[in-house]
Order: sequence, then C-alpha cells, then structure tokens
Amino acid sequence: MDYGLIGEKLGHSSSKEIHGKLADYTYDLCPLTKEEFKEFMEKREFKAINVTIPYKCDVIPYLSSMDDNAKAIGAVNTIVNRGGNLYGYNTDMPGFIYMVKKNGIEMAGKKVVVLGNGGAAQAVKAAIRKLSASELIIVGHRTMRKGVITYEECFEKHSDADIVVNTSPVGMYPNVDASPVDLTRFPDCHAVVDIIANPLTTKLVAQARELGMTGVTGLEMLVAQAKYAVEIFLDTQIPEEKIDEIYNEMKNPRLS
Repeated sequence: MDYGLIGEKLGHSSSKEIHGKLADYTYDLCPLTKEEFKEFMEKREFKAINVTIPYKCDVIPYLSSMDDNAKAIGAVNTIVNRGGNLYGYNTDMPGFIYMVKKNGIEMAGKKVVVLGNGGAAQAVKAAIRKLSASELIIVGHRTMRKGVITYEECFEKHSDADIVVNTSPVGMYPNVDASPVDLTRFPDCHAVVDIIANPLTTKLVAQARELGMTGVTGLEMLVAQAKYAVEIFLDTQIPEEKIDEIYNEMKNPRLS
C-alpha cells in the first residue's frame, strides 16, 4: 500500500472517495486488528497514511517527529514516510475549525460540552481552546482521566452549555439509531456539532434541528482534513474552495 487509511473498523469510511477527488493516487482502506497494527507500523511499507479510531495515539511511539499541532494535541491522523522515518501530523484540528467557521458557529466566550475523550476528541479540544471558548467540559465513560466528568455530573452541573460537540462513535453507521445524549437536557444549547460523517445526519443532529438548534455533522471536517492531509502527502497546495466543492458533491450525489 502506498497511500491509505488505517483503523480498526473502516466500513463506514468515505475517505477513499474523498481522496479520489483530491489526488491522482490509489488510496486503500486498511482495517487492522491490534496485532496487525503493530506489525504494519513496524514494517513501514507505505508512502503516507491517515489514521483513525482507535490508533491516533498508538502510532506516536513509531514516529521520528511530530508537527506542532500533533504535539499539542497528543494525537496523529496523518503520517508521511520519508526514507524509513515516520513524521506525524494532525489535520483534524484545522478540519474541525474549518467546519465550525463555515457553519457560522461562534465558540468565543461560550460554554462548550465535548462528549467523548478518545483520540478524535484531542484535536477537537485543542481547536475549541484555540477558538477561545470560555469553558470546556469533557464528558466520558473513562472518568478516571483528569478533567473528565460523568454524563450524570454533566447533566447535573452543565445543562447550561451553549454548544455540544460529539466526538464519540455513538450514532455512527451502522448504529444509526443511537444517540449519545438527549438534547432536551441542554435547554440553553444553540449549536450541536457531531464529528461523525456517516450518516450524513446523525440522530443527535436530527434532534438538534428539531429543537431549533444549529446541527452540523462531520462530512465537511472529513473533507477538510483530507485536503490538508493530501497537501502534506504530496507537498502541494490545493485551493480551499475544493473542500466545499467535494462536500456538495457528496452531500448531493444526484447533482454531481
């Protein structure tokens, strides 16, 4: 494999289609078990890859160095092989920022609740801090980690959140009938961002829109981070307008 995506379960991924629209190379989806992941990274038989759940942190020990974004976040989603040395980057953070700004969601001075604290959450948290949120609440099931609270504590103490961001896989295809929270628990919320890209409208975002909130899912972020990754893969520049073009093609396949 020259270029591709590694992760544990990739049946839901649109990355192959997106990279096909961005670059002229073969992009393979490469699902790996924990054992296969270790062997894959040790062999280093690739030119450049993207990394998704659950390996965004696990790849770090194999890297020679990381860019500033990846260092600050502590998670990597883009790796380039240069002469057998692996270099790590994080394009999830700029991808998330692009999506938030494109949809007119203002995080400065706002109280933001983030659901989930896995590898995907690390880039989102860094982005939210960069966007100057006044308060950032992290909610997860592994509450032994510093700064992470339970869902029960969140509902009890932070129901006044302005924005809710889902970074957990709850609601991702094929489990499309699941939702991480009931948004009626957040009566002051005006915007919901779900970084899941498949389905195009998650149950969480559907409820947000029904309640009159802005609701955004992760396809724009996925396209944006892929564009930034291709630029790193090929040491090239791609016009920013390409993100919107690909997003609209994928959102409205009958029109493309």
